[in-house]
Amino acid sequence: MFQPPPRVTAEVYARLPDVLQDASPSYWSRVQSGNPAIRSFLEGPSFDRSGALWVTDIPFGRLFRISADREFELVFQYDGEPNGLKFHADGRAFIADHRLGLLAFDPQRQTLEVVLGRAELDGFRGLNDLFFLEDGSLLFTDQGQTGLQDPTGRLFHCDPGGMPRLVLSNIPSPNGLVHDPRSNTVYLAVTRDNAIWRVPLRPNGQAGRTGRFIRMSGGIGPDGLAMDCEGNLAVCHPGLGAVWLFNRQGEPILRIDSPVGRMTTNCAFGGPQGRTLFITESETGVILSAECPAPGVSLFSHEDRHEA
Repeated sequence: MFQPPPRVTAEVYARLPDVLQDASPSYWSRVQSGNPAIRSFLEGPSFDRSGALWVTDIPFGRLFRISADREFELVFQYDGEPNGLKFHADGRAFIADHRLGLLAFDPQRQTLEVVLGRAELDGFRGLNDLFFLEDGSLLFTDQGQTGLQDPTGRLFHCDPGGMPRLVLSNIPSPNGLVHDPRSNTVYLAVTRDNAIWRVPLRPNGQAGRTGRFIRMSGGIGPDGLAMDCEGNLAVCHPGLGAVWLFNRQGEPILRIDSPVGRMTTNCAFGGPQGRTLFITESETGVILSAECPAPGVSLFSHEDRHEA
């Protein structure tokens, strides 16, 4: 359908050292990934206001911070399964935890609290990823074990301090997401549909006429997303070992290949100019990096008009 885009190979930016690889048994590793010998599974890359990169480790409930000299520091560990992570303007890290719900970690106080453990009277299927809108409200995906065999995944919106409101249901495995404020549109990775859905948001917060924006093939299906300031969409494609960059019309303009492993699960823009895309290759415990044409879009956590 399209000409193959230019291809580049990412560089290894940092690697989880052996001393931080966990050899203890993990229920998540055995059941979710089908690999009981896995010793880490990195996800949720996100930059705090100081410019430090954070990642989660799902099977062992760990939060890592990566220093400017590319060293991993174990900041916190708890009995959970942290997946997506995004920073609030107040400095807290909000976590989509597959088992516990929506959490908030305060790096200064070293405290972790449950923000939402359930959706009203109904429990979550298993949260996956999240994204802060410009007004500080939050979108998050409830994926669980949904797929084409059980298309009951959900997308929620939550006002600051409020209860979650269902935006969209009947999704076969909702995963990563970004919000484009120029069109008030959510781009949603639907992993088991192997597609990116375009979800217009109505003034009442409900989903408008939702459709497939990008149809993908191969691999496992799209996972984490990030957007640059020109509206180009970075799409992680685990199983294929690639990250695609699509323009606003949904045309591929760049392919970034992993030099190690094929589980390219999530990504975030950062670096001095904001043009570097940092990518988690989850099964090898590696952070990759690649330069992109434009810097990432400004996030709620880093806007100067918000109070830290």
